[in-house]
Amino acid sequence: MPSRKFADGEVVMGRWPGSVLYYEVQVTSYDDVAHLYTVKYKDGTELALKESDIRSQSSFKHRKSQSSSSSPSRRSSSRSRSRSRSPGRPAKGRRRSASQSREHKEDKKKTIQETSLALPVLVLFKPSENNTKRYNGEPESTEKNATSCIILEQKLKPDLEMKRVLEQYSLRSRKDDKKKEEIYSEKKTFVAVKPIEKVPTKTKELEFGGRIGTFMLIFLLPATVFYLLLMCKQDDPSLLNFPPLPALESLWDGRVFGVFLLWFFLQAVFYLLPIGKVVEGLPLSTGKKLQYRINGFYAFILTAAAIGVLLYFEFELHFLYDHFMQFAVSAAVFSLALSIYLYIRSLKAPEEELAPSGNSGYFIYDFFIGHELNPRIGSFDLKYFCELRPGLIGWVVINLAMLLAEMKIHNLSVPSLSMILVNSFQLLYVVDALWNEEAVLTTMDITHDGFGFMLVFGDLVWVPFVYSLQAFYLVGHPTTITWPVAAAITVLNCIGYYIFRSANSQKNNFRRNPADPKLANLKFIPTATGKGLLVTGWWGFVRHPNYLGDIIMALAWSLPCGFNHILPYFYVIYFICLLVHREARDEHHCKQKYGLAWERYCQRVPYRIFPYIY
Repeated sequence: MPSRKFADGEVVMGRWPGSVLYYEVQVTSYDDVAHLYTVKYKDGTELALKESDIRSQSSFKHRKSQSSSSSPSRRSSSRSRSRSRSPGRPAKGRRRSASQSREHKEDKKKTIQETSLALPVLVLFKPSENNTKRYNGEPESTEKNATSCIILEQKLKPDLEMKRVLEQYSLRSRKDDKKKEEIYSEKKTFVAVKPIEKVPTKTKELEFGGRIGTFMLIFLLPATVFYLLLMCKQDDPSLLNFPPLPALESLWDGRVFGVFLLWFFLQAVFYLLPIGKVVEGLPLSTGKKLQYRINGFYAFILTAAAIGVLLYFEFELHFLYDHFMQFAVSAAVFSLALSIYLYIRSLKAPEEELAPSGNSGYFIYDFFIGHELNPRIGSFDLKYFCELRPGLIGWVVINLAMLLAEMKIHNLSVPSLSMILVNSFQLLYVVDALWNEEAVLTTMDITHDGFGFMLVFGDLVWVPFVYSLQAFYLVGHPTTITWPVAAAITVLNCIGYYIFRSANSQKNNFRRNPADPKLANLKFIPTATGKGLLVTGWWGFVRHPNYLGDIIMALAWSLPCGFNHILPYFYVIYFICLLVHREARDEHHCKQKYGLAWERYCQRVPYRIFPYIY
């Protein structure tokens, strides 16, 4: 194994990926397996660099001083030539000497070269005007808007044109010109692409309690689901009234498992249909972008049509209610089998395809978090498919089954007002997610977390069987509410939805096109990664306004169930805990990614989710 050249804590000069520019960095760690140095720039940005991209400060300065010196013989020959004039040259008083003219040209060329060298940094970190200072950790006094980068590029165009003209009359050798062309070509390539993120290395910071915590969660999550479903079946679902355990043989039904498999593969067929647009996801660690077909809303329409056909032929959809626990067990067994398959196949995956959060080297932890970032079978993306299709659409189908079961069990000609509210609110949420399906490509689930037991169980079991808890509860515990109360709850849900949707739309539109004239009123803090942190609009109100809207909607979903028991409020309690934990993960990730810019953002927007509270 080759020995490392630079020690931890050593201050060196590191080359920014894809460019010829070097910046002062500090070595923080070294990966013996990947042979990569993790370095930290002055603004807090951390990247992994090869040893060939790092130089000691002494050698770097020495090379710079050499390049700035000129040959003494060349200077003397210039002076000797300037003493004699040809008959066609003007007098001394009317004209500068040849040496002075050359020096003037060289000075001008040097100034233009320095300007052009700064261009890749300025374009890379757009939209901004003063990225070089910010990149080196120096504070800025004002935020930028989305049009500043366009003005800057227009200012620099004349300098670039002058540079190309002067190069035509250069006295350097062709060999030097060729080298310069290669450097210029490399810089042009650097401007055209976005900064390449580091190749995933070993996961050092373990989440969810590390190996012990994730091991316990593998058993705790299924136990929680089964406990909640058993409690809803009881006449008195109080917390102190622990439900009796059912017989093991009653929890499994081969026919139910077959129906679950049929549902899963039907959604897979809808996913593979050549309808809907194809978009690219965010760049991977290698710079590659995966393609995704956006047709979740079409899959929902086709599913609704299939359910309508079943109801037309008088299929008893409340079969779901009668075998609800068995469906949950079938989904859990399938999730475990899929998680085992995903982990086994991830052992053969290339290093660059592993998840940055699930590459610790510990079996239990990587199995839970997910070892591979984007497992695919051909073009079929397993994580992206499970994120929105079987569980989310299945949630709506389960709610509909509970509505029909309530009407049958209580001999109602129309569903109760409480059941209508729960179904309507959650239907709106699911349709919104499928309509804005492309936005999921920028979430932490897709870009950061691997596809392991955590997401598989969450997508296929937790979402459809826990999120439908209110509807399941109302079947066995009908609750009557008045029209004014229903109107107040509807207003609360609309407020939550408005905050949730407008905040997400604002963020997604800004990410897609920061220079959009419609977003010209938004201010942001530029970062060294080229992205901006919004400090106006919803994102200047709190750091996670979409989470605030989510929590308000969760409360509105639970209120139609009344206040007799706390069980239907499990969702909103769990959701607050989930989003507070996710917010903490976001904070840690963003602080590492954006450095000082994130600290400035936190000073500007002090509240995380709840204004003036948290």
